Amino acid sequence: MKRKDLIKHLLECGCILEREGKKHTLFFNPGANKSATVPRHKEINTFTARGICRDLDIRIIELK
Repeated sequence: MKRKDLIKHLLECGCILEREGKKHTLFFNPGANKSATVPRHKEINTFTARGICRDLDIRIIELK
């Protein structure tokens, strides 16, 4: 899946971009008080994307 699609899903679910790192981007879910990192690759493995959603305690992203 494309990184931009995952980021769009995270923002729609109420997550906040906390900071940009050199190799990862940190997102925070204020509702669940949880954070997770998103790798800075153009393509992100589906398994990794679902894990990020679980870590942030949001609904799992649906594949197209």
